[in-house]
Amino acid sequence: MSGRAGLALSIALTHVRSRARQTLVGVLGVATGVGFSVMMAALMEGSQRDFITQLVDALPHILVSDERRNPSPQPAEEAYDAAVIQGLTTKAIRPGIKNPYAIMAAISGWVDGAVAPSVQAKAVVRFAGRDRTASVIGIDPKREGEVSKLPTQIREGTLADLYRASNAIILGDGLAGKIGARVGNVVSVTGGSGQVLLCTVVAFSHTGVASADDSQAYVLVKTAQILAGQTGLVNEIRVKAQDVMAAREIAARIEAETGYKSVSWQEAHEDLLSAFEIRNLIMYMVVGAILLVASFGTYNIISTITHEKTRDIAILKSLGLTEALVRAIFVLEGLVIGLTGTALGFALGYALSLAMGQVAIKSPFMDATHLPIHYSPLHYALAGAVALSASLVAAYLPARKAASLQPVDIIRGAS
Repeated sequence: MSGRAGLALSIALTHVRSRARQTLVGVLGVATGVGFSVMMAALMEGSQRDFITQLVDALPHILVSDERRNPSPQPAEEAYDAAVIQGLTTKAIRPGIKNPYAIMAAISGWVDGAVAPSVQAKAVVRFAGRDRTASVIGIDPKREGEVSKLPTQIREGTLADLYRASNAIILGDGLAGKIGARVGNVVSVTGGSGQVLLCTVVAFSHTGVASADDSQAYVLVKTAQILAGQTGLVNEIRVKAQDVMAAREIAARIEAETGYKSVSWQEAHEDLLSAFEIRNLIMYMVVGAILLVASFGTYNIISTITHEKTRDIAILKSLGLTEALVRAIFVLEGLVIGLTGTALGFALGYALSLAMGQVAIKSPFMDATHLPIHYSPLHYALAGAVALSASLVAAYLPARKAASLQPVDIIRGAS
């Protein structure tokens, strides 16, 4: 068996070498398809991972609010199951999470990550006769750095500066620009309860998201509680998990144990994740199309060799070679072209990925960065598998035709 295989391989290599120019074109076609497929997959997955990383790291992985997933039933509805109750006013519920620090301690007991309290309050920020509505977030600076990237987003100051002034406030740089405030200025902040505080601007924050930078401000938890008109209020718990992908399961358990609505980053951005699935499907379709086009080169080469070697096929079959062995010869020719092209394609794909990773992106709306590239063995394995499969299929079709030829018919046709 090894002798037959060696003979088939020897004849296949002879055929391939005899048409060096066409073989080179076929190899380059496969290499180009594999190389660009690897580069495209690395670029698209890299951009997706970079976007998700920035999206996830910018905010806590899980937000536990003082809301309920479903509204609480009315007392009359609980007393009379068969009755339909309409027009009742929902009973007033004191805002905030009950026993927030006890809940935080319980979550910290089983979650591998960090937990921090937060107070969300709406307010109007005024400076120099300019008013802007803002979302004022009360935080604990010592814990906030463990659940978000806020400490790295502070400009012209630090997060600890919130302790250094009475009613200190950190403004989003977009919000500060709209009202003309600078570090050291005193701004007027009016909460929803009508409470007015004079706050000293100690720093700016820059997240890179215009909607957040134009409308967010940060104060201490106790300052936000005053603005909300409720001492001891904590209406949000921020959780950051070590395992980012486990956020959905952790949020479900927190909600089941506490009853408070817990939203993971996956749930908050479910529409984006769905868009990424469609994007990945399009990417694989494009990559498959590129490799399919490259396989036509292999098909043309094997078909040409088959046509030109009909007399050789007649002689080989007259000498006793079986149809399976003749078919194997031409399939091996396609495999040689596919393997050589795939190997060169891997090198080309890696070089293209390196080159694309050096492309700098400069924009007035974001910090200078480079194209994100994700190197994964899976990209090479998929591209190689598809390229080899396409080459084998492209080679098998003319090989089957060549193997079915009868020596007598070939000789008669030639004469």
